[in-house]
Amino acid sequence: MKRYWLILVIFVVSSILLFYIGCQKEARRAPEPEPDVTGHKPPVVTVEPPPAPEPTKKGPRIKFEKVVHDFGNVGPKTTHRCEFKFTNVGDDVLKLTQPTSGCTCTVGKLDKLEYGPGESGMLRVVKFRVTTPQGLNQQPLYITSNDKSNPRVRLTVKARVVPKVAYEPKKLKLLLGDANATCPEIKLTSLDGQAFAIKSFRATGNAITADYDPSLRATTHVIQPKINTERLQRRTRGTISISLTHPALKVVVIPFDVLPRFRLKPPSIVLLNAEPEKSTKKEVWVLNNYGEDFEVESVSSAKEIIKVLSRQKIGNGYKFELEVTPPADTSSGRFVDVLNIYIKGGQKLKVDCNGFYLQPKRSR
Repeated sequence: MKRYWLILVIFVVSSILLFYIGCQKEARRAPEPEPDVTGHKPPVVTVEPPPAPEPTKKGPRIKFEKVVHDFGNVGPKTTHRCEFKFTNVGDDVLKLTQPTSGCTCTVGKLDKLEYGPGESGMLRVVKFRVTTPQGLNQQPLYITSNDKSNPRVRLTVKARVVPKVAYEPKKLKLLLGDANATCPEIKLTSLDGQAFAIKSFRATGNAITADYDPSLRATTHVIQPKINTERLQRRTRGTISISLTHPALKVVVIPFDVLPRFRLKPPSIVLLNAEPEKSTKKEVWVLNNYGEDFEVESVSSAKEIIKVLSRQKIGNGYKFELEVTPPADTSSGRFVDVLNIYIKGGQKLKVDCNGFYLQPKRSR
């Protein structure tokens, strides 16, 4: 009897499982289309899933570990080097050009110009020359490649210039009429406690000299400049260069400017649209910047194109009325002359004259 009931239970369970599996197949089968008005059923259409897209190439891709290099605090007029590492993270050959910069003070270099996928390289900054005397100094470097997503990369090198040697004055204003042209002493002081010596002292035109001991090493130096007035009158503008042994500052450059004894107003004569042998009147003043009385000994024209019509002394200056007559020969399209004014005492002033002939109108 028990065996009979066990067979019956197995039969019922098997029937339920077969019924469930059949329902699942019916659910997955596409539904039968409804018959149309004529009683015909349209064919069943099976929709295939779209094919998976093929992976696309990324091409060459350049990636830098950093795009800015900061040297931190440096001394003025110093030179530094650094490196920028990069990698081709793409799947094609990366082609580069040598880096460029807007200033010759910064020079970058690549060892080679092509890099395969996954290959790394180094852009070496072989020269970064600090040009500013103090404060922030930064320069860009540009590198171009066949990376379409980033074809031009800007790299930056920068530093903050901190003086290691202080000097005063920063500029010299000299006056010829005073003793030693009112030139003050020059003081050099080490700011980092590093003792140094003076190697040389030079000035434009050798108009300024100084005594110094090149063997003396100290943290402070005081220089007494000596002015050569005759040479300074010929070099009214220039620089003093003082070479040092300090490791962070090799040269101190101090510009000087001299107020000249005489001033020409205007300093030169220019004639535009001049016509041959047609005279033009001009006026030139000679003034003394120091309010000194002076005397004009003579005046001459180098090519006799300029003629002095009158000379009048007014206060501490002279007024000249001139007549400029362009030469008949217009083949060069221009003419030049120089008016020489000789001051009593040996100084000579020059007034340059430049003329440009009227150009004939071109026929269309």
